[in-house]
Amino acid sequence: MTPAKQQPEAPLFVVADNQALTQAGLHALVEQAVPGAPVAVARNKDELAALLGNCPASVVLLDYTLFDFRGIEDFLILRKRFDRIVWLLFSAELSETFMRQVAAEDNVGIVLKDSPGDEIAEALRRAAAGSRYFCSPVAGMLAECGPQAPRPRLTTAETEILRAIALGKSVKEIAATRVSSVHTVVTHKKNLFRKLGVNSTYEATRYALRAGLVEMMEYYI
Repeated sequence: MTPAKQQPEAPLFVVADNQALTQAGLHALVEQAVPGAPVAVARNKDELAALLGNCPASVVLLDYTLFDFRGIEDFLILRKRFDRIVWLLFSAELSETFMRQVAAEDNVGIVLKDSPGDEIAEALRRAAAGSRYFCSPVAGMLAECGPQAPRPRLTTAETEILRAIALGKSVKEIAATRVSSVHTVVTHKKNLFRKLGVNSTYEATRYALRAGLVEMMEYYI
């Protein structure tokens, strides 16, 4: 008699959200789509990193706009640190630029909050199987836009300096904050301008805003 095939064990689903109502709703959706899958909650970035450190092959359900990421680089750093994680982003307010950027990353899918229930269920099942899913409007938008040019790779220091420049900090102020010399900051600034293909602070600031390194609200404060 041929033994029955064992079903693979469902991965841990991590609901990354700080609102109790959303946590309960996502938990219920997981139970319906992937019965028996364990579910944990992370209310902030530190809790999320701790959970993923213990379960490096999980699925993360994330509302990026409501979580405590300072910008897209925060998310991308965590995604690269835990490269076995499948990320499913739920949101109603993701910009086209942001969606194109995260779609270029492996293991990141996107579902809008007003997506039909069958699409959400399919996205959860795909995530449990280790693959990503884009809901119909996002998939259509990505197909129309075509492939995106690869983003330049900035070092951590260059990224921090770019954020500071976009927030209106002078070279002297950045050097004082970083406990560094003005010459070092100027060198980083020249390197990042070269990588970005920009020639002015204004152009660098526009790049930082488009890339999500600085939120619009933070920029205007």
